[in-house]
Amino acid sequence: MTDGSTAGRRGRRRGRRAVRVLVWTLAVCTTLVLVAATAFVVWALNPYRAEPEPLALAERDPAVVVERGSDGVLITPAEHPSGTGVVFYPGARVEADAYAASWAPVVARTGVTVIVPDLRLNLALLDSARGESVVGAAPEVSEWYLGGHSMGGAFAAQHVGSGDGDVPWAGLVLWASYAPEGADLADRDDLDVLSVAGGRDGILSPSEVAERRPHLPGDADAEVIEGMNHAQFGAYGAQSGDAEPELTDAQAHEALAEVTAAFLLRD
Repeated sequence: MTDGSTAGRRGRRRGRRAVRVLVWTLAVCTTLVLVAATAFVVWALNPYRAEPEPLALAERDPAVVVERGSDGVLITPAEHPSGTGVVFYPGARVEADAYAASWAPVVARTGVTVIVPDLRLNLALLDSARGESVVGAAPEVSEWYLGGHSMGGAFAAQHVGSGDGDVPWAGLVLWASYAPEGADLADRDDLDVLSVAGGRDGILSPSEVAERRPHLPGDADAEVIEGMNHAQFGAYGAQSGDAEPELTDAQAHEALAEVTAAFLLRD
């Protein structure tokens, strides 16, 4: 009896110890998950901000109207709108305002309307269907393109390929970006697609963009702007991991506007 009672007590102690270890382990794991989640949210909510001077220049351009709304940035021609629009997703952790400077000269040349929406936690990964809900801000537009910079472009391509949503997207505008293989765009003959890479892009090199070129329709326009780096597709300052550009920001935006406008104006 004594031996049995002792063994029973030892077993119960081991059981309680195992429960305590399990509870402690779960508490530590939960804490680590919460810390990681908090760090991620803080990281995502600290985006690259628009540089004040390029943004101010875009806002003062008499050929365009730049409006900051509750859902993003709307850039429209001051006169003679073309009836074509582009919804453009920012790159990861880049605020929408940072693309006013690079899109304003395109709008001035073409008369297109551009919407750069704010994205959930500044990540297209979490908001790839955002374009569906913002087109109502420009009811005068009859033809819409979807596009984006870097990760924004990849998830724009993914959304167009999915066929989810009600907007009949006419095509894609990809800046320093690519279409994932799963987007299933290679055989789409109903889309006009532009892909622009920067020759000095240290985040997504022209060769990496070219490797993914087969994921786009065969007649997609693929352009490389020599001397342009990744951050120059917007106006938000230097980006970690990027290469030094060989063009000034003004030269890069001029070259980008020329290529993009030619695509949007083609018959």
